[in-house]
Amino acid sequence: MKTNKFWPWLIFILGAAYFIIPLLATFIFSLRMRRDALSFDAYVSVFSDPKFFATFGYSLVVGVFTIIVGVLVVVPAVYFVRLRMPWLKPIMEFTTLLPLMIPALVLVYGYIRLYGSSSLIPFTGSVLGTDILLTCAYVMLALPYMYRAVDNGMRTIDIGTLTEAAQIAGANQVQIIGQIILPNILVAILSGAFLTFAIVIGEFTIASLLARPAFGPYLVGIGTNRAYEPAALAIISFVITWGAMGMINVLGRFAPRTSARNT
Repeated sequence: MKTNKFWPWLIFILGAAYFIIPLLATFIFSLRMRRDALSFDAYVSVFSDPKFFATFGYSLVVGVFTIIVGVLVVVPAVYFVRLRMPWLKPIMEFTTLLPLMIPALVLVYGYIRLYGSSSLIPFTGSVLGTDILLTCAYVMLALPYMYRAVDNGMRTIDIGTLTEAAQIAGANQVQIIGQIILPNILVAILSGAFLTFAIVIGEFTIASLLARPAFGPYLVGIGTNRAYEPAALAIISFVITWGAMGMINVLGRFAPRTSARNT
């Protein structure tokens, strides 16, 4: 029994050290901005920079809209495919993998070419249009993760029985998706939303070429001419990421569940 427990614990410790040691080294380096002393000067410098809050706030807003659009597109699509068109599932699997195969650089140049100021739909001709184009691009980048999170969530529930019970009770399709399906896959949606948020916060290529004041280009710009602030930003980003994961776990515990009997 002791031998059986030793190897799993050894693998766990080695895996934890692989992640924790570099993070700890980054944190210690971020405290060495003041010579011969440990201080939080790098963090003070980051938080005193107005561009930090401006770019992070912009990416946060874009991330929220990206999650909303992604949920509105993916959830109904997965629901109808699993319920009425299962033969379409392999095609959706392949289609949702395309953003992983197409480089972001190719994607953004295609958007600029198709929706540039000289095209029939000149999204890049205005700030609002460019923001909409950036949001749509992020929806595409996050599509593989959002789709699989929602698909795995729907796989754990009997959507056929829930739909039949809701239809007997007089619910329409919008009510079924919004009041029956969504509450049952809320944890899966939150997982997809977290991955989407992580993509939006750290994305550089599309935001940079569309000339938008996003957080990703800010991180890259800070890293080109400073030493300690990028390390502090890495720790801050890590805290934000794990904070989002903690919120997913907390919200997942209180997520409502709807059964066919309750409908």
